[in-house]
Amino acid sequence: MTVTIGVDPHKATHTAVAIDGNERPIARLELTADRRQTHRLLAWAAPFGRDRRWAVESANGLGKLLAQELLGAGEQVVDVPSTLSARVRLLGSTKASKNDPNDALATAIAGLRHSGLRTVRLDDHAAVIRLLVDRYDDLTRLRTQVACRLHVALRELIAGGAPRRLSAERAARLLRSVRPVGVAAIERRRLAGELLADVRRLDRDIAAARGRVADAVTKSATSLLELHGVGPIVAGFILGHVGDPARFTTADRFASYNGTAPIEASSGPMKRHRLNPRGNRKLNHAIHMAAVTQVRHNTPGRVYYERKLAEGKSKREALRALKRRISDSVWRQLQVDLGRR
Repeated sequence: MTVTIGVDPHKATHTAVAIDGNERPIARLELTADRRQTHRLLAWAAPFGRDRRWAVESANGLGKLLAQELLGAGEQVVDVPSTLSARVRLLGSTKASKNDPNDALATAIAGLRHSGLRTVRLDDHAAVIRLLVDRYDDLTRLRTQVACRLHVALRELIAGGAPRRLSAERAARLLRSVRPVGVAAIERRRLAGELLADVRRLDRDIAAARGRVADAVTKSATSLLELHGVGPIVAGFILGHVGDPARFTTADRFASYNGTAPIEASSGPMKRHRLNPRGNRKLNHAIHMAAVTQVRHNTPGRVYYERKLAEGKSKREALRALKRRISDSVWRQLQVDLGRR
């Protein structure tokens, strides 16, 4: 008998429910999330035999650590999106209340019946790249935030403020020219100096993070770098956020995931499409950067962009069309990398 075990994970506790092939619950366990969580789960599941499968809700979110530990123990794990488990619970014949046991039961049923669930795999080099590019992204956001605060301080110290693109060196020259008068201006000058020190530190951290991303992308031996406009950072965002390219069997599915495929908004005989605001926005931004780079240089992408403009498309529409074209090229290169494994 094949047993499916649904797990509703939380930060402090986990709830597991085992069901048989007819969706009947046969066991339930609630346990504390700690260092022995996987050991206790496996001991509880041992009577079900080795022919069992774990369905973990949000296996890439709250359930990530638990899912990875189960994989390390040789278990089969699938990822159940929280939206799917909620739909199963709401559409169930009993219309069960929202609580951890019912959520775990709905997750188990989804793991048993849904054939399109993602099989969770042990973290690999793509996970390393994802960690590094997320760190790089966090640092650049922090740098932007600190630079904005420095702009405000300089605006209150210098008539006309500072230029929009402000380097640490330029900010230092401006601060040296300031002769504050009054206690408030003196303190404002001191705080601006501290913000400048933060900018310099973040610039060093960003440079170091960029180098680590570049090294990780080089070690991946990806063919994405062959595409014009795709450097180590853009390739890092693509590899990190795509994960396993095998889950995108067609270029259309990949475009839908990254948000470059338009959404159909037809009604009756009227057929039309609109901009897709969904999808993975980090991946969409990476493709956007590649498109902007191609437009700036003499590339086939620029020729395509100009042809769309000649057809009457606006600049935004032409850029969206180019992004979809680049998405297809990225998908093809990912399939080439997949074939080399």
